[in-house]
Amino acid sequence: MTTRRPTRREFLGGLLGAAASPALRAENGVVLRAADVHPAGYPTVSAVEWLNGELERMFGGALQLRVYHSGQLGSEKDTLELARIGALALTRVHSSVLNNAVPATRILSLPYVFDSTEHFRRAVDGAFGDAILAACERRGLIGLAIYDSGARCIYNTRRPVAVPRDLRGLKLRVPQSDIFLETAQVLGASPTPLAYGAVFSSLQTHLIDGAENNVPSFHSSRHFEIARFWSATEHAYAPDMLLMSKRAADALPPGQLEFLRAAARRSITPMRAHWDATVAAAERAVAASGVAVNDVDKDAFRQAAEPVLAHYLGDPELARLHAALREAA
Repeated sequence: MTTRRPTRREFLGGLLGAAASPALRAENGVVLRAADVHPAGYPTVSAVEWLNGELERMFGGALQLRVYHSGQLGSEKDTLELARIGALALTRVHSSVLNNAVPATRILSLPYVFDSTEHFRRAVDGAFGDAILAACERRGLIGLAIYDSGARCIYNTRRPVAVPRDLRGLKLRVPQSDIFLETAQVLGASPTPLAYGAVFSSLQTHLIDGAENNVPSFHSSRHFEIARFWSATEHAYAPDMLLMSKRAADALPPGQLEFLRAAARRSITPMRAHWDATVAAAERAVAASGVAVNDVDKDAFRQAAEPVLAHYLGDPELARLHAALREAA
């Protein structure tokens, strides 16, 4: 007789408690579990710790967060699913992980919809951002905050990339997302979907020639030690998002939930300050290491990416969201 092995979700759910509760009962109150794959000190982790400080200040320990960073509770896909089924209270995930569960988030991953960091922030701080967060509730999630994840650029081991044709023949790692895969294809690269943790070894073994990401990740992952060409394509500003399980939210007294939601929005300010400092430090470190940094022909890249944009904006909801974010430009 063969014994079925538990799935990863079942295993992680078991770790979180037999009842798969999103919270722990402490002596004086409730402790909500929060997850992030980034390490201690990363801007998103620090922002949630700041949020916990606000809860401590307001409720004196009656409502707290316990932050499990560094992927202790699994990948972003794992923690998203745990939050959706109510086994985890809060999780920070990249918006691309939500693209299937919450189709409205696809607008965030599309190429060249945001012109700059300033444009991105104006859009997500207004009605556009509110609409994205509200869309999460249809899938058992409460959208708490949209955090910066910076401009995504292309880096590789072989040559500078200034125009799309320079990508021909380059095997480029992309997130496991249809939009990122399609964007890399129309730009001329050969996309290879891989988990983020597999990129370093794949660069070493020449399974891939490069990848695309923000500069803090390029630096902290040590990818810059192998991939010595950084090209400022700034093709996407797909952000991070802080989400709460609706089950966990429904279990809180209204006053606590209202304060938590408001404090989560306020956590965007310290997160951005930390993020900006992290970007500046990473840029200095990468430049000092001798990585070749170059600008690109943005108009050529925008034109090459247009088919992806046109395809997804055929969806009326995404078209409405696109119009809203363009108003913020």
